[in-house]
Amino acid sequence: MTQERITMTQRGYDKLAETLHHLKTVRREQISEYMGIAIADGDLSESAAYDEARMQQSENETRIVEIENQLERAEIIAGDASKGAGLGAKIKVRDEKGNERQFELVGTYEVDVPNGRVSDASPFGQALAGKREGDKVTVQLPKGTAKFEVLAVTYD
Repeated sequence: MTQERITMTQRGYDKLAETLHHLKTVRREQISEYMGIAIADGDLSESAAYDEARMQQSENETRIVEIENQLERAEIIAGDASKGAGLGAKIKVRDEKGNERQFELVGTYEVDVPNGRVSDASPFGQALAGKREGDKVTVQLPKGTAKFEVLAVTYD
């Protein structure tokens, strides 16, 4: 069975790879030190410190496997401004009240809504997909319908 590809930007891929490196090096070493201290304390059958270290080790190894899987399935999408807004695009919009905001369309593993990084699979991301400067979009948001005008679409 072929696993589904995960689309992401180069920045998202690099951030995941950096996290993986940290978990495999720094975090594994920290957990190993915790285990060593717990083992040195004696009776492991009743050692809360040892149990905690083992739990942390299990969680860390699980996260490592998850990230390795994501990176293996990753498909890095390069932006193409001629095709309008797509993965990796920075899109400046103006709402009906005249407020301007900038968003970046990212893969689902890169979402950071407070910082304007919205998923290309979200209703907002889908509404912006393929749009160009001057286009108008209507988006169904949790609080109702909102209309926006696309002011600019750029790729770094």
